[in-house]
Amino acid sequence: MAYPPFVLMFGKEFFVNRYRLLGWEFRDVAPKQAIRINTMNVGGFNVVERLESLGVKLEKIPFLRDGYWVIRSDFSVGATVEYLLGYYSIQEAAAQVPATLFEDLRDKLVLDACAAPGGKTVQLADLMDNTGVIVALDVNGQRLEALMNQLERCRVKNTVVYQMDARRVSNLGLKFDRILLDVPCSGNFATDKEWFKRRTLRDVERNARLQRQILAEAAKVLKADGEIVYATCSLEPEENELNIDWAVRNLGLETVEIDCYGEEALTEVFGRKLDDSVRRCKRIWPGKTQGFFVCKLRRRR
Repeated sequence: MAYPPFVLMFGKEFFVNRYRLLGWEFRDVAPKQAIRINTMNVGGFNVVERLESLGVKLEKIPFLRDGYWVIRSDFSVGATVEYLLGYYSIQEAAAQVPATLFEDLRDKLVLDACAAPGGKTVQLADLMDNTGVIVALDVNGQRLEALMNQLERCRVKNTVVYQMDARRVSNLGLKFDRILLDVPCSGNFATDKEWFKRRTLRDVERNARLQRQILAEAAKVLKADGEIVYATCSLEPEENELNIDWAVRNLGLETVEIDCYGEEALTEVFGRKLDDSVRRCKRIWPGKTQGFFVCKLRRRR
């Protein structure tokens, strides 16, 4: 979308108008807190019953196997013995979707390219039942401390952690069966009350360039029969549909049909026609969850 030079490309009015043009009417939302059961750790222990006996009211999230919304709790659900023992993780509902889209994770070599603070890394390990190997990267050393604390708390045994820019992952000399790209993004207003004051279109475009660089590097290290799951918590099409359209046209990748929560992604953005296969991605507008975008890719066949 081309904007005249005098248009202010920031502020709530600017972004809300963009969402309207994309087919969504803005409304204030308050996503529910959510947890995910780490099944690899619980054995026959019923975590839900235990939390409910402590006075926590939970509601099963219908589109997730192990996810629950926290409806009511008189104390922090991050301060229980069960949490400290790694029986569950606090993880936003939409953020639980990407890792579930991979097929057959057991015994695979998996790259979590932007891993900190570690919620999805733990989820991958859980889905793998601690088999195979996860290579978890993050460029920020302080964020890696949070990641390693998560791995220790949840008794993850199959993960190797590197401080590394995801744009340099080919330096490892490895090819991966599965790659999770939960890429750095602009976020959205549902989880940041000051979002409209903090973000400009220039920020969005800068993030989109970084995301394309990470996508290009991931394509280099993907095995011939491998899978990439790309995810952001951004609502902006530059970071979502437009990036996937670029990847399909330039990286020899194709989208894969996915069955998960969300709406069919856009194939026309501000008058620009995208590759029709982009519709296979899912766009989650803010509501019970935060906003999210997710897509599955493989080498073109």
